Amino acid sequence: MSLTRRQKWRIEKIQAERVVRANKAADSNQNLGNSAEVQIGLVITRYGQRLLVESEAGDLVQCTARRNIDLSVAGDQVIFQMNDDNTGVVTALLERDNTLERSHKIIAANIDELWLVVAIEPHYQFDLIDRYLVVAENGNLPIRIVVNKIELSKNIEQVKTDFAMYQSIGYKVSYLSVKEQIGTAEFKQQLNDKTHIFLGQSGVGKSSLINELIPNLNLRVNEISKKSKLGKHTTTNTTLYHIPSGGDLIDSPGVREFHLNTLTSQEILSGFREFKPFIGQCKFRNCVHINEPDCAIKNALGNGSIHPKRYESYLNLI
Repeated sequence: MSLTRRQKWRIEKIQAERVVRANKAADSNQNLGNSAEVQIGLVITRYGQRLLVESEAGDLVQCTARRNIDLSVAGDQVIFQMNDDNTGVVTALLERDNTLERSHKIIAANIDELWLVVAIEPHYQFDLIDRYLVVAENGNLPIRIVVNKIELSKNIEQVKTDFAMYQSIGYKVSYLSVKEQIGTAEFKQQLNDKTHIFLGQSGVGKSSLINELIPNLNLRVNEISKKSKLGKHTTTNTTLYHIPSGGDLIDSPGVREFHLNTLTSQEILSGFREFKPFIGQCKFRNCVHINEPDCAIKNALGNGSIHPKRYESYLNLI
């Protein structure tokens, strides 16, 4: 039997090298006795200067953090020690794999996958899809596309043709109907052993999808609210939830409709992954790939290596 993500997480986080780092962090703490047990935990949510940390045993512990460590967010792995009153103190922040930022503020950490949710209604827009993909590419964050509400489509083959251009350049696309339970079982399997965030404009069905994945979400929200003593306010915080069928979901209401940051022309260019083989191959070093002669990207467009709709999105973005 293969290990679950949580089992793997527990094993990986008890590696000797990290225990050594944890002990060093604890030894440098003058306010805790040597008897305080060093533990590795997962940040579930942050509220002000306080954290709710899940221990390896699955217990939720209210923690404060030492001032000499960086602010931690949902998804972070931290070193903490228990106080006599069953609260905790975070003494170290473990190295992050990645972060998701909004307006230069870190929202979440250690994300395995972003999911861009689009729908038949409101109808998907290629320019908007490409904006999200550009942001993900610049953040080195893996991203997949979910086409929701397919029960509303009068021509599903046309929909699949539209998204074939994304699949041809390596993006994986899932077609779902939460209402009709089409594709949901297979979708859940893709979430196992990973940490995810859903993005997308209002009305595409993100909340319905989240409720499908975590049927008892309200119970979990209440549990976290009670433990953190934040009441209903916790629902506005970026919070990590365990998906019963496998995997974790970091839910951030402020990130669901991700307001895209202002991108430079170079960031926009590098955000189109199929353009990358041709960057630097143009006749002119300052080529912006619009009307210049001997432009490698325009040549790639002409021979079919770049889809016209993707190139049109590039022009719109710059």
